[in-house]
Amino acid sequence: MGKPTGFKEYTRELPSKSPVEERIKGYHEFVNNYTDEQLNKQSARCMNCGVPFCHSGCPLGNVIPEFNDAVYNKDWSEAYHILSSTNNFPEFTGRICPAPCESACVLGINQPPVAIEEIEKHIIEIAFSKGIIKPRIPNIRTGKKVAIIGSGPAGLAAAAQLNFVGHSVTVFERDAAPGGLLRYGIPDFKLEKNVIDRRIKLMEEEGIVFKCHANVGVNISINDLLREYNAIVLAGGSTTPRDLPVPGRELKGVYYAMQFLKQQNKRVARQDPLAYAAIESNIFSEELLATNKDVIVIGGGDTGSDCVGTSNRQGAKSVTQFELLPKPSAERTPFMPWPTYPMILKTTTSHEEGATRYWAIATKEFIGDENGQLKALKVVELDWTISAEGRATHFTEKPGSEREIPCQLALLAMGFLHPQKEGLLQELGVELDERGNVKATEKEYKTNITKIFTAGDMRRGQSLVVWAISEGRECARKVDEFLSNGHSVLETKDASLISGMIV
Repeated sequence: MGKPTGFKEYTRELPSKSPVEERIKGYHEFVNNYTDEQLNKQSARCMNCGVPFCHSGCPLGNVIPEFNDAVYNKDWSEAYHILSSTNNFPEFTGRICPAPCESACVLGINQPPVAIEEIEKHIIEIAFSKGIIKPRIPNIRTGKKVAIIGSGPAGLAAAAQLNFVGHSVTVFERDAAPGGLLRYGIPDFKLEKNVIDRRIKLMEEEGIVFKCHANVGVNISINDLLREYNAIVLAGGSTTPRDLPVPGRELKGVYYAMQFLKQQNKRVARQDPLAYAAIESNIFSEELLATNKDVIVIGGGDTGSDCVGTSNRQGAKSVTQFELLPKPSAERTPFMPWPTYPMILKTTTSHEEGATRYWAIATKEFIGDENGQLKALKVVELDWTISAEGRATHFTEKPGSEREIPCQLALLAMGFLHPQKEGLLQELGVELDERGNVKATEKEYKTNITKIFTAGDMRRGQSLVVWAISEGRECARKVDEFLSNGHSVLETKDASLISGMIV
């Protein structure tokens, strides 16, 4: 390693952030960069582990100790090529990944883990700034055509890999611009959309074609795609949100989180938030704003946190977040041993900006006024039973805890059930699994229909962006095998070893 004793000399340090009072005035990213000295010290903390568990902690299998060594030695080209050999989009994962690699860091057993996610982001941004990143254009085209339906992280990763080995790739996206959840679900203060635009431009230079406002099964014929393309990859994501069917659900003021977040992302992009409702997803017919309202976000995950940050920026009167489960431990428990990913208390930057948080609480009813407008939530506190393995198994309502909380905007951020079944999936006739996802084996990514594959949340269910990228890469390998009579050059981890390609 660059400095074998670095982990003993330096402690974990994260980049500074803009003050809360400044950052909530807009939608720009607010996490600053390391200084050169800070970056050097943080990369020096990577130990010369006998077994680097960070490899297995990362769904992509990123070769983390090696790129940390390159960063320490300021060999930015080497660092970039090591990182990009396993990860197509470090600029995304370096901003929004929960970093399971850090949970598996050996140093994390008794010290703060290496700041892998931040180092990853710095590698890709330095590589862009230094002109190290060039379009990867194949020397030879195979003559085979692949359609990717969905331009989220799984679809983009599959497109990049398949194009790289010479297939002609077209990506169909029903929204106004590529990116899927990255563009329309994640707020700009976490991921500015010029980061996505930069990557899409690079992919177009590599020969990938993007067709937007192209909702396959609505304004694009499925039969045309089946005739024109040698393989099709379904990567439409898990888009059916989990509902809360309690009395008053129909009131004006109760909406899904993605309806709210998507509108704001479109505003930031200077697009009409209500445009293209006929062919885009999650478009609501009225503008949703938190301004001067008591907002309650139901759901304690990252989407709920994004609603908190967006509501504060819109000038909400108050912001409250509910979580059905009990409050997690602040540290690992015996039931969350290293190197597993620990389900511990997470306080995000959005929480830092202001929110009241409740755990072990359930919504009993949405209460409206005489005009059908939401005015309050009836809630009850819960007593959870904890199993011997430390899991919350079932609950009872706490007697006398029922009360009303003022609310004019309730946002349901309780996750997603499965992909949209109506339209594309029903018309294709693909089989679904018991959870409602597109059925395909993990090893083959094939559906029950010849030449149709699937990847990402549409196959595995709601998951992380890093898992979606991994799925897209693995699916691309199987598609390439299918198109190449069982011999895929994508078997190799290191893309630079593929012969006949410009890297």
